[in-house]
Amino acid sequence: MASILMMANGMSEHRPAPICLFVYNRPWHVRKTVESLQGNRLSKESDLFIFSDGAKDGEDGDKVSEVRHYIQQINGFRSVSIVERQGNLGLAASVIDGVTSILDSWGRIIVLEDDMETSPYFLEYMNDALVRYADDERVVSIHGYVYPVGSELPEAFFLPGADCWGWATWSRGWALFNPDGKYLLGEIDRRKLVRAFDFNGSFAYSRMLAEQSAGRNDSWAIRWYASAFLAGKLTLYPGRSLVQNIGNDNSGTHCGESRKYESALSMTPIRLDDIEVAASPAEREKFEAYFRRNHPGRLRGIFQNINKWSRAIR
Repeated sequence: MASILMMANGMSEHRPAPICLFVYNRPWHVRKTVESLQGNRLSKESDLFIFSDGAKDGEDGDKVSEVRHYIQQINGFRSVSIVERQGNLGLAASVIDGVTSILDSWGRIIVLEDDMETSPYFLEYMNDALVRYADDERVVSIHGYVYPVGSELPEAFFLPGADCWGWATWSRGWALFNPDGKYLLGEIDRRKLVRAFDFNGSFAYSRMLAEQSAGRNDSWAIRWYASAFLAGKLTLYPGRSLVQNIGNDNSGTHCGESRKYESALSMTPIRLDDIEVAASPAEREKFEAYFRRNHPGRLRGIFQNINKWSRAIR
C-alpha cells in the first residue's frame, strides 16, 4: 500500500477523486468496465486503484491470472496502482479494506466493482457531487445507478441510506460504516424502523441483513445501507442512470438471469443545480412501485442479485 500513500501526499483538492475498482475472475467484464471509464473525459486526470482478489484454493486460478494480466496493461488514467491480494479475501473484506485504505489517504473515493459499465458522464457527475456536498453532513454518499422505474424522475434527488452500484463517499461518510450486522439489525428493530428500512415493505432489506447477521451471506452493502439509514443520512441519485450492471448474465456465482435492473446509460450530463437536500417521498414511492411490480413474492431474490452476495462469500 506504500505506493498509494506516496501518491496521496500533496494531492490537490481540485484533482478528481481516486477511483477504486475491485476485480476477481471475470476478464471480459473487467475490460468492459475499464473501457467505459476510459471513455469519460476525466479519466486522464483520475488516479485508478485496482484491488485484485486472489483465487480460492484450487479454483478460478486461470481466470484470476487472466484478469491480472489485463489490468497490468491498463492506461488512459493519470496513474494506475494495483494491489494483488495473495489470498482470497472475498468481496466484502476486500471492499471494506480497500475503501478504508484509500479514504485514509485521500479523503474521498469513487467505488466500482468489476461489472459496472459507466456513462461517459459518470466521473463528471461523481466529482461534481463530491465537491458540491463535501461539507454537507446530511449527505453520506453519491450513487451512479438508478432503477428503471418506468416513470419520469427529476434531474437528481435524495433518498435515505446508501447504495452500492457505482458510488462515492468521503472519509466522514465511511466513518459511519458499522460492520456489525447483528447490532444494526437490532437497532432497526428497536427503533421500529423495519418497514421503512424495507421501503414500505416492498424490498426485503431487513431479511438480507438478518441473513448477514446469521452468517448466511457476507454482504458489505447491506451493512453500508443500514449504517447510513440508522444515522439519518441521505444519498444522491441521478434521474438518469450513469451505471449499468453487466454482471447479471450468469457469469458470476449465482448472479441470476435478471434483466429487470437494466437502465439505459445517460448520454447527457446530470445537472446538480437547485437540487433540494432532502429525502424525496415521490421518488421513494416510485422505487417501491418498481419493486412490487417487478418482484411480487420474490423479495429475497432481489437483494441477492443487487448486492451479488453469493459472490461476496466466494
